[in-house]
Amino acid sequence: MTDTPDQTPPGAPLRLVDVQAAVAAELDRIAPVIDDLGARFAAAGHELALVGGPVRDAMLGRASNDLDLTTSARPEQTDKILKSWGDAWWDMGRDFGTIGCRKGDWIVEVTTYRSESYDPDSRKPEVQYGDTLAGDLGRRDFTVNAMAVRLPGRELEDPYGGVVDLAHRVLRTPGTAEQSFSDDPLRMMRAARFAAQLGFAVDPSVVRAMTDMADRITIISAERVRDELTKLICAPYPRRGLELLVETGLADRVLPELPALKLERDEHHRHKDVYEHTLTVLEQAIELEPRLAERAEIPAPDFVSRFAALMHDVGKPKTRRFQDDGIVTFHHHDVVGAKLTRKRMRALKFSNDQIDAVGDLVELHLRFHGYGSGEWTDSAVRRYVRDAGDQLERLHVLTRADCTTRNKKKADRLRRTYDDLEARIDRLAGEEELASIRPDLDGNQIMTILGIGPGREVGEAYKFLLELRLDNGPMAQDAAAAALREWWAARG
Repeated sequence: MTDTPDQTPPGAPLRLVDVQAAVAAELDRIAPVIDDLGARFAAAGHELALVGGPVRDAMLGRASNDLDLTTSARPEQTDKILKSWGDAWWDMGRDFGTIGCRKGDWIVEVTTYRSESYDPDSRKPEVQYGDTLAGDLGRRDFTVNAMAVRLPGRELEDPYGGVVDLAHRVLRTPGTAEQSFSDDPLRMMRAARFAAQLGFAVDPSVVRAMTDMADRITIISAERVRDELTKLICAPYPRRGLELLVETGLADRVLPELPALKLERDEHHRHKDVYEHTLTVLEQAIELEPRLAERAEIPAPDFVSRFAALMHDVGKPKTRRFQDDGIVTFHHHDVVGAKLTRKRMRALKFSNDQIDAVGDLVELHLRFHGYGSGEWTDSAVRRYVRDAGDQLERLHVLTRADCTTRNKKKADRLRRTYDDLEARIDRLAGEEELASIRPDLDGNQIMTILGIGPGREVGEAYKFLLELRLDNGPMAQDAAAAALREWWAARG
């Protein structure tokens, strides 16, 4: 489903008449799918209903070609109907009662009525099929996801007041929150994720249950927690979800580095604490995401740049020191923070590419502050680009977002200084192909010039030439060869 928010500001109530108009328009748009499938299931003697997220999003005026449906048919019966209708089929979710299908541009997943819960010590839900739509809706996570439209007649089923909750932009559970989270503890993470995606408030009873039952999240696999956290970070309003995770204590279990920042005073006293500074940096990084699309063809939302913004100062708690004059320092928090970030991301089973990208950005986020008023040599600028590698554009975003001072003159000065650095990078890139800095001689040329075979010495010579290239810029091959011979002779 798309995570694009509707146009109503977060927290503002919706008018029921607008909700009704939005859902009617969306049902008309998807009629070629739902009317045809509804008739086919009915002819086979089965019930079918559009359910959950598609119904909620239809009421919010959000369109998608991914449709979730629920049915009284068992998976083998659903499989038979979809194979006579669609262009392609899959059944990876058969164990959970789900059969998938594609027809043209439409993606459809049909799930048998079910009820599922967790054994107190199990990470996997036990699936039991149900016989009624009402029973299926009752086991869903939140009332705004516990609505259905029966097909092909299009009658709305809303036994738990989802329409009213959606109009008031609030997340509640169909039954008690305690029972819902006991059945599936991941729903606590989903509450934070939906708050971030939809901009909804969370009912106090849900917040209390999340706080009381936070320890139960530990039975959920790291992969499922990671997926919910990723969706939250990439949502339109991630601050809402993150604050809820911290408030309820869930963050202590899944991302403890974040609440740890609440205890740390920002060294410049620009914010109440480093935690608030971090959330501001995240929001500013999101505002700068269009740069990534324009300059590096990285589409928004970009998890890597957002998560780097969230984690960039997590090394401060371990590096905080108080000097005699009362000044607080956080020396090397960039290096320590990168290690903590990589460790946390490995625990959450992120890919190696994501771990490397975010870890490198955290480690490099302070590098710009050595630039001063532009005193770096061209050699230093080349090294900045070399060290950033393919994360250079994300590093630009993170560094700019990390300026949260309320002193306008200081903020303007930092922005101008970074503008100058980027201009120098662009100039050198145009002259020297900075994105792929290499020595002026390759390995084969090194071996020919020095009369040696493959081995450690070739690597050392290559490293020498790379440093020479970074210091001096491009060199003619004759000059590079002469420098190489001089270096080799000096080694004896």
